[in-house]
Amino acid sequence: MKIGMSNLKLQHDKLKNEIDSAFRELMDNSSFILGPQVRKFEIDFEAFTNASHCIGTSSGTSAIDAALLALNIGSGDEVISVPFTFAATIEPIILAGATPVFVDIDPVYFNMDYTKIDSAITPNTKAIMPVHLYGQMADMDKICEIAKKNNLYVIEDSAQAQGASFNSNHAGTMGDIGTFSFFPGKNLGAVGDAGAC
Repeated sequence: MKIGMSNLKLQHDKLKNEIDSAFRELMDNSSFILGPQVRKFEIDFEAFTNASHCIGTSSGTSAIDAALLALNIGSGDEVISVPFTFAATIEPIILAGATPVFVDIDPVYFNMDYTKIDSAITPNTKAIMPVHLYGQMADMDKICEIAKKNNLYVIEDSAQAQGASFNSNHAGTMGDIGTFSFFPGKNLGAVGDAGAC
């Protein structure tokens, strides 16, 4: 017996006509990159998350790449994160020349256990990257407090938390930079791949 994890066809059926129309419009004007549809998405997602800015990217991985680059994180730096995530969270850290340092997750919520962060901080630590999973956020108040105390950046991997909030703050808006993935299998999937930060 075959049991599927998700049915992307079924989840898009209700929006099929709207999606087809938008895709035809995109094909007709051929503005796949930096076109009006991308800008409209950025404005709409900014409003949805109550963020001050939104930049569309080709994927969630590219969003993390952009965040690391914007914060000048690279060779010799360390980024604290969790091992309980998809490889796309950690790959950009390594490709930037930095070193991922792992802390454990909370066994109830499966998000970063903030009580483990202090012991992982070294003079080379430059950022903390919590990963919000299953539509719920890590304890961002505590994580941001630790980051502020230690003069560290916070990059939120919100690929699995679009629409989630913590103390009335949307995922991706409590740290210095929030990153999102819209891979078709994510909580909020695109046709193809996409991301934002």
